[in-house]
Amino acid sequence: MRITEIRMYQHDLPVKGGLYQMSTSQVSALDTTVVEIRTDEGISGFGETCPLGSGYQPQFAAGDRAAIGEMAPHLIGLDPRLTNLVYHRMDAVLMGSSSAKTAIDVACWDLLGKATGMPVHDLLGGAYTDRVLSYWGIMPDTPEASAAKAEALMADGYRRIQVKTGGRPLHEDVACVRAVAEVLPPGVPLLADANRGWNVREALEFSIACRDIPLALEQPCSTLEEHRQLVGRVSHPVFLDESTADIATVITAITDGLAQGFGMKLSRVGGLTKLRAVRDICEAKGIPSTIDDTWGGDLTAAATVHMGATVRPDLYEATWISQPYTERGYPTLTPEVVCEDGHIAVPTGPGLGIEPDLANWPDPVAVFN
Repeated sequence: MRITEIRMYQHDLPVKGGLYQMSTSQVSALDTTVVEIRTDEGISGFGETCPLGSGYQPQFAAGDRAAIGEMAPHLIGLDPRLTNLVYHRMDAVLMGSSSAKTAIDVACWDLLGKATGMPVHDLLGGAYTDRVLSYWGIMPDTPEASAAKAEALMADGYRRIQVKTGGRPLHEDVACVRAVAEVLPPGVPLLADANRGWNVREALEFSIACRDIPLALEQPCSTLEEHRQLVGRVSHPVFLDESTADIATVITAITDGLAQGFGMKLSRVGGLTKLRAVRDICEAKGIPSTIDDTWGGDLTAAATVHMGATVRPDLYEATWISQPYTERGYPTLTPEVVCEDGHIAVPTGPGLGIEPDLANWPDPVAVFN
């Protein structure tokens, strides 16, 4: 099997309710890029990358498409089933650009699954479940509204709640997290996710103010050095998210005791090939994680859910997908990947189990052959 053509598509994914807000940025619509890899055997594979706007992290949609355009001509003729070799070629052509490489890498895994008749989760080692846990991030609001939202989410079946913090006076964050904690049953994980919105002092003060509440701090500060200053000084475990840009950083964070868990993003580390390695490192060290991505449609959701299903259950926190926050996705011939009762069903069928409805898609923005 050889790659004969690579097509690139663009879609807009508007946010339900008009706005998704974090401490450092907010977005009203997302620009997602889908890659289709065509082969000489008539089989196509699909992958996707969707940065969370242009102000969240270094990657942005137009840059991803430029990076894909840089790499794509050099991949023609390769066997897409040999995912490590395809990745080696991408790295030889272009340094960095993990977000762009994700779309190509996931498309190769989708092709490998279709060629073998196996779902991606089996190719990754096998699924522990056919229905993974999900969680919800409560956006900044009043304590009363935040607590009411948490109660509604519990009624909908969610059993892991994240409260967005940062970007406002610290006492407001403390009040909201306390209000949510009061309505959660014992044993339901609670996270205060600052998305890099605090400095070291604020992280320390928040942890002191909430020391009586069982919770985790998710990416409280911006840099690894700031998190190094929190070691031994906070009253809560720390989950790193935005800082974990590559495998080497994950290893450093574990070795130096900077993180007791991770919020892993598919496109941040560079696709399923890289995320598989992170999963195995975390398992070897007994470190829990979520398996998510920044945003995306059904292709991204399927990739994260397939991977999430392969994480050892005692170390698997949950998988977040953007479907509940998205007004509409792109047309597919297969069922939409959705959250129901706080869980997400793992797509069935070979590969990702997602078949785009190309007849109702716009023309590709670029074709390489």
